[in-house]
Amino acid sequence: MDELIRRRVYGADHDDPDPGPRPGHVYRELVAGPLDGLLLDVTGWPANRLRDGASLTTEIGSYGAGGHALYGPRPADPDRWDWQGDTP
Repeated sequence: MDELIRRRVYGADHDDPDPGPRPGHVYRELVAGPLDGLLLDVTGWPANRLRDGASLTTEIGSYGAGGHALYGPRPADPDRWDWQGDTP
């Protein structure tokens, strides 16, 4: 659990003094791609959305500002979401 506490959550402000996970929230680890190593807060997401994955806004993907990184659950380990590519 200590490892998760030191991790940064996707969407946290860069100047946030505590950009890590919050107690009582549910997270998925983003693996590979431009958001590698960040945690995604999926608290309250319905099962179908958790199955489908997410398109996450990022400035550091292939399409620069306004682009999106696509992440989806790893079949053998749905708590880890693998990068599936970038899109404008």
